[in-house]
Amino acid sequence: MSTRTRLRRTAGVALVLVALTACGSQLDPATVAKASGQGGTTGAGSGTTGDTGLPAGDAPIAGDVPAGGDAPVPGAVGDPGAPTGDGAADPGAAAGGGGKSKGKGSPTGGTKAASCEGFKNQTGITDSTITLANVSDISGPVPGIFESAQQATRAYVEYFNSQNTICGRKLSLVNLDSRADAGADQQAYVKACSDAFAAVGSMSAFDSGGAATADSCGLPDIRSTIVNPERQSCKSCFGAYSIRTNLIPDAASKWLAQKFPDAVKNAAVLYINAGAAPVNSKSMAAGYEKGAGWKVTYLQGIDVAEFNFAPYVQQMKDKGVRAVAYQGPYQNTVKLQQAMAQQGFKPDFFLQDPTIYDKRYVQQAGAAAEGTYVYAANDLFENTKNAEVQLYLSWLQQVKPGAIPNYYGLYAWSAARLFVEKAISLGGKLSRESLVGAFKATTAWTGNGAHTAMNLSTPSSPPCLKVIQYTGGRWQQVSPGDYMCGGVVDSGVGG
Repeated sequence: MSTRTRLRRTAGVALVLVALTACGSQLDPATVAKASGQGGTTGAGSGTTGDTGLPAGDAPIAGDVPAGGDAPVPGAVGDPGAPTGDGAADPGAAAGGGGKSKGKGSPTGGTKAASCEGFKNQTGITDSTITLANVSDISGPVPGIFESAQQATRAYVEYFNSQNTICGRKLSLVNLDSRADAGADQQAYVKACSDAFAAVGSMSAFDSGGAATADSCGLPDIRSTIVNPERQSCKSCFGAYSIRTNLIPDAASKWLAQKFPDAVKNAAVLYINAGAAPVNSKSMAAGYEKGAGWKVTYLQGIDVAEFNFAPYVQQMKDKGVRAVAYQGPYQNTVKLQQAMAQQGFKPDFFLQDPTIYDKRYVQQAGAAAEGTYVYAANDLFENTKNAEVQLYLSWLQQVKPGAIPNYYGLYAWSAARLFVEKAISLGGKLSRESLVGAFKATTAWTGNGAHTAMNLSTPSSPPCLKVIQYTGGRWQQVSPGDYMCGGVVDSGVGG
């Protein structure tokens, strides 16, 4: 490799790092807390780890501490200055006081608690705590890419611990870094199998690594999202965003085909050439062709460290491409769209997965973001009438003021809620095996209305989606109804 090439790749990764450190709050914390009616401070977070992600007394080992571990900041959980909101839970609830939230928005989701008779300590469970593990990509080529999954899981753990226990036990969270590497994911799951009762809210682009490990030890693994076919085959692994690589919903692609009938006949599908993106993008291309009549004339991967996007844009111009779909981190989306603008390439539409439904994408893309479409299976953060979404936003700001919400975080929050509700419903019968069974019996999980219904009993993809668009300086839904429901197409790729 030439010196010039090395410098270009280093510069590209450095730009991504700079982009990830440019954080700000999506919404004002006080406004969010008030809108949710569920804000409130917790106590010291009894039974919950600090920012290192390690239980007290556990010596740090390589990969346990997220890159750039967070220092306590004013307004964090336990700080009297944290947002409370009109419907805040009583701070005394953490110590067994009154004022607990009730109903479906409560930490228990209104689930009827089973008797705790016969409850047994086991792997990850002591007389005082139930230890959960979150294994997500924190370091790697795109530093902090799935940090939101750990933040959201921690937020729900704090929310739960502020008011409840599971048979007298608080929740404790251990954060492990899968480092965007299948080997690191496998190593982290070895630790999770031995130290934690279950894994909750995890998110990795290389989740194939720990699949066999989780399966062999029977670890209940309720993830934010499962993205690789190997993980989808794990019998104890589930995704709050339940998808299967070869099963492609046709609702969004058909809606776009009706709106842009000529454009979809000459479409490009591009993707980041790493992790699960290649197989998922190829499946998407095949599924859109099979289910909605698209014709993909340009299917191309782009390396993570690529600096020059101009050749890819020129290829699309040469082929007369009129529709572009992309899968990858928002940092690379920005590079692609800016290269398109510089070369005067204006397709009829640009579509991406929900990865770019993120404030940082909008900040960096600027004018290039205008008109971009996103397909999503979850509700908008801007919907102040969705109590569960606003609850997630509120507690995210309490555990990490200034944290930016995204869909990985929302589904990690949903995964944590699912764990809590199923564990409480099992009571004294709680075990790894019974919890896996409870997940398998879940056929229409909506995360208390945060997203469309997910069927965890048979690994599948949800048939219902909505299309949102960034226009006029804001995201808004442009598809009809709440969610559009259609068919699910077997692409024949990655099954």
